[in-house]
Amino acid sequence: MPHLPDFEAWAIFAKVAERGSFSDAAQELGLAKTTVSKAVTRLEERLQTTLLHRTTRALSLTESGRQSLERAARILADGAAVEAEILEEAAIPRGLIRLASTTAFGLQQLSPLLPEFVKHHPEIEIDLEITDRRIDLVGEGVDLVLRVGPEPDSTLRITKLFAFRVPVVASPAFLEKHGRPEHPTDLVRLPALVFTHMVGAETWNFHHPVHGDVSVHVDGPFHVNNGMAAVPALVAGLGITALPQAYVAQELQDGRLEEVLKDWPVTPAAVHVITPPGRARPARVRALIDFLRRHFAAQPWAEGIET
Repeated sequence: MPHLPDFEAWAIFAKVAERGSFSDAAQELGLAKTTVSKAVTRLEERLQTTLLHRTTRALSLTESGRQSLERAARILADGAAVEAEILEEAAIPRGLIRLASTTAFGLQQLSPLLPEFVKHHPEIEIDLEITDRRIDLVGEGVDLVLRVGPEPDSTLRITKLFAFRVPVVASPAFLEKHGRPEHPTDLVRLPALVFTHMVGAETWNFHHPVHGDVSVHVDGPFHVNNGMAAVPALVAGLGITALPQAYVAQELQDGRLEEVLKDWPVTPAAVHVITPPGRARPARVRALIDFLRRHFAAQPWAEGIET
C-alpha cells in the first residue's frame, strides 16, 4: 500500500519558504524550531533531494524546491481553509487579524476605532499595516484590506462597506479671489487640488436629479497622493477639490472651508472590504466587519451601508 503523503511536512516547508527562515516559520506556526527543521529534513530524505539551500545567513530554494512550492503552498492554504470553515461559526471570535488599509482612511478613520474593537473582543489581536501599496492578500497572508475607490474585477471577495459623501470644498479666501462656481463646468477655470494615488482622480463626476450627469476634467498647481495631506493646502487657499466629508468635517464646521455646488453631488467614494477568495470569513474577521459597519452607519457623511 502506498505511503500517505507527508502533508504536515509539505505545509511546514511552504511556510519556511514563505518566511525565508526556520525561526520565523516556527514562531508563526507555534512550533519549536527543531520540529520545523526536522519536518523539512524528513521530507527531503523521503524525496531523496534537497528542497532548501541552507547557509548561516539565509535560505534559498533549490530547483526542486521551486517546482514543488506552489503545490505545497496550496496544501497549507487548503488546510487552513478547511479549519477556518469548521471554526467559522465559533461563538467567541478569537485569533490574529492581519489587516491593511489605505493611508488616509487608516489614519483618519480606522485606527481610532480599533482600540474600542479590541476592548470588546479581548481574544482578538490586530496586526495593522497602513499603506497605499497593493496588497497580495493570499501571498502575504492578510485577512482583510480596506480600500477607498473603485475596485477592478478580481478573484478576491470584495464587499462595499459604505460610501463617503464627497463635497466640493474651498477656503473663503479662495472663493473670494476666484469666484464661487455655480455649475460643475465652472471648475475648469479654477485651480484644483488633484490626487495622484487614484486612477482618474482628475475627472470629477457629478449628478443632478433634474439636469443629469456631468463630468469635468480639472487640474491645478498642487498635486498630492493623500487626502489628509490636501487639507492644509485647501485651508491655505491653494485650490479647490472634491474630498470625503469626513476628512474636512471640522474645517467645514469651523468655517475654514466652505462647500460649493451642493445641488450637484459628486459620485460617492466607496470603501471596500476585501478578503481572500472563498466562502468562509473567519468569525474574527466577520466581527470586525460588523463593528465597522455599525460605526459608519451612524456617521452623517456615510451612505449606502450594505448588510
